[in-house]
Amino acid sequence: MIKGTQNSKFLKGANSVPSKCRFCSHPLEHTFVNLGMSPLANAFLSQEHLNCAQKFYPLHTYVCANCFLVQLEEFESPDSIFSDYAYFSSYSDSWLRHAQKYTELMVERFGFDETSQVIELASNDGYLLQYFQQQGIPVLGIEPAANVAKVAQEKGIPTLVNFFGVATAKELVSEGKQADLLLGNNVLAHVPDLNDFVAGMKILLKPNGVLTMEFPHVLQLIQDNLFDTIYHEHFSYFSLLTVEKVFASHGLTLFDVEELPTHGGSLRIYGRHSEVDGKISDRVTELKAKEIQAGLNQLEIYVGFGEQVKSTKRQMLSFLIDAKNQGKSIVGYGAPAKANTLLNYCGIRTDLIDYTVDLSPHKQGLFLPGTQIPIYNPDKIRETKPDYLAILPWNIKDEIISQMDYIREWGGKFVVLIPQVEVIA
Repeated sequence: MIKGTQNSKFLKGANSVPSKCRFCSHPLEHTFVNLGMSPLANAFLSQEHLNCAQKFYPLHTYVCANCFLVQLEEFESPDSIFSDYAYFSSYSDSWLRHAQKYTELMVERFGFDETSQVIELASNDGYLLQYFQQQGIPVLGIEPAANVAKVAQEKGIPTLVNFFGVATAKELVSEGKQADLLLGNNVLAHVPDLNDFVAGMKILLKPNGVLTMEFPHVLQLIQDNLFDTIYHEHFSYFSLLTVEKVFASHGLTLFDVEELPTHGGSLRIYGRHSEVDGKISDRVTELKAKEIQAGLNQLEIYVGFGEQVKSTKRQMLSFLIDAKNQGKSIVGYGAPAKANTLLNYCGIRTDLIDYTVDLSPHKQGLFLPGTQIPIYNPDKIRETKPDYLAILPWNIKDEIISQMDYIREWGGKFVVLIPQVEVIA
């Protein structure tokens, strides 16, 4: 097994300003949004730790005036955030369907078969690679969280427990491993050393290989006020204009892009070695033009985002306070990382949301970081019959509404708080 970790900077004080962009090294001077102090989004608490001190870090995002990369400073090392991780992808049916559909698309478009090698970066619990494996296609996962990787390994999915970068890529190549398809879903944003990560992809990709990456689209974040998708393990927030520059600087050309509905609006980029000739899809040109029209190549759209966030916060608190003053009970559904940004920024604790529930047994019995809201099994909903069920992972609200439809038996209503308060009877 390859050993290694990503380097992290010394932890900095709360009032320090990050000096340089993590991609282009331009001085960082402009705030995107400042969400105050917040704990690590997946630092769930056990009962015995409720009375212990918990670390809070600045949740202050900046935008680079040169390349327009929106970014957070690194306050905690990737080892601390990801080595023992609470997120398991397989507990979302809609995400599994997304993974299976992706697999079918890749096989149909590029003809991968038993002679191909598929490598996934941040492969989690094997939620996606299992579908390639079912088609007899060799797979390898690279996953830094040992507890999550163990689940994949128990499914029979080869998984390397390590962070990815140039060193890992070189060692895999020395062992004869390169990728016909190199993929990563929702990992690019999680990488503090962005240049090392993308440089590693260049090394690990076969000469005629294809890479795909999925990540939330910063345009949707801005337009839909999705500020809860900002948390400490998301170091960067990308437009196509910016991510194209990142990959090009490492000899990789983006030849296609898809706009996806996942996570409130994501991009799936397709890349290849710049040495390989080939057509660039019209979708690349069209989306870049759309981003320019929206102002993503100008500072103004970024620096005005903070006021939108404050307005959303006020609306949300007004609804919750009014409901509680009317004697209504409110509970949450889900314990995603995004909920911890939302609840900590808005100061929402058990005075407004009694508890939350989650399907993952890895979270049940714990408490949300910062707010200390308890997490139960979804069966708790039927016991307490709340008036409102606040859907915290709003990106899978349809799945949750279908699953929890029975709350209508006692007149219960669903509430989505982001991008704006919406009551669904």
